[in-house]
Amino acid sequence: MTVTDLMAPEMLAHPYTEYGKLRERAPVLEGSFLGGSTVWVVTRYADVRAVLGDPETFANDASSVPGNAAADVRQQNMEAVGVPADLVHYLTDTIISVDGADHTRLRKLVSRAFTVRRVANLRPRVEAITAGLLDALAAAEQPVELVETFAYPLPITVICELVGIPEADRAAWHEWGRVLVSLDPARIPAALRDMITHVLDVIARRRAEPADDLLSDLVRVREDGHDGSGRGDRLSDDELVTMVLTLVIAGHETTAHLISRSVIALLARPDQLALLRADPGLWPNAVTELMRRVGPVQVASVRYATRDVEVGGVRVPAGSAIQPVLVSANSDPREYPDPDRLDVTRRTDRGEGHVGFGHGPHYCLGAALARQEGEVALRALFERFPGLAPAVAPEELEWAKVPGMRRVLALPLLLG
Repeated sequence: MTVTDLMAPEMLAHPYTEYGKLRERAPVLEGSFLGGSTVWVVTRYADVRAVLGDPETFANDASSVPGNAAADVRQQNMEAVGVPADLVHYLTDTIISVDGADHTRLRKLVSRAFTVRRVANLRPRVEAITAGLLDALAAAEQPVELVETFAYPLPITVICELVGIPEADRAAWHEWGRVLVSLDPARIPAALRDMITHVLDVIARRRAEPADDLLSDLVRVREDGHDGSGRGDRLSDDELVTMVLTLVIAGHETTAHLISRSVIALLARPDQLALLRADPGLWPNAVTELMRRVGPVQVASVRYATRDVEVGGVRVPAGSAIQPVLVSANSDPREYPDPDRLDVTRRTDRGEGHVGFGHGPHYCLGAALARQEGEVALRALFERFPGLAPAVAPEELEWAKVPGMRRVLALPLLLG
């Protein structure tokens, strides 16, 4: 079987198209990823949902697979992008990556910050931040650059306020986040060490002076004992740092690029924009469709087969690394009629339907907040500036050529 190079230039430049080709070639095939690691690439909707929804058969942690001697792909990926060995656990032992009781424990601790009610109560603040950013855009010289002036500042302000990152430090977090997603081995070590040092400092401050934020809650929380003993333990400093890194980076990077990519998509489809202007009640559904069609996260975390298993009719040996591809699943014609067409009125029989936020026990904790931020941001932007238009041709936009996330580096716009 030919091994597909997932780091090939055409894959990085045109991931939606190229992953779509893989999906139609075979449901499951072998590929090589960062650091030359070998993975089984799963591309079709039903198979991706099956993998994500069955943690007993498809585990997040390679070490949890009985008798597994295969290389840990996440470890190889960390080495490939220069993460120092002593810091790897901050990026791998996360709520996104751990399974079973550890995952349940960590998710329970933070889930109350992302309940439907808590997110709904945040909406006025999200709207106020959005309005302030749009005021600044209106006063700026045209063309404006949307990524740095709007798409990033909104979600990073919201998540930092929620978690408890001081306002003065948010510009640094934005830069650290950009370094991490750049996958640049020359810059990542220093940025990661600075982030960890900073979080430890904020933790110390919250222990001395608690505030009304999630970090203060996590610092003082005592569990009831997930092992049935009734014994409660505080989160360790390592667990606290890892949680903050995960929440802040995941909580703004993906939403920022959902916003920017959605603007590009809607400006390219004036018929869909006209539907939204005629019926603003369509905006929540539109955000769901935009997440399906142009969601920035290309792949889910690697899973490991805990036993010999058949995926899409292909036998995958126990211990194998499995890479579910979200973007190809979300454009699978077996699930979606005319899947490459953006349709803000599209409905599914599965509720949300798409797997852009994942599926199963590791479904994105912040999905409701991301949807809300996307809806508020996009609706307000297009209502405030009805003449909004691209300042450059689509082929002139510059995209980051890194795996895992589709990111436009700059989005020049005319406000009209």
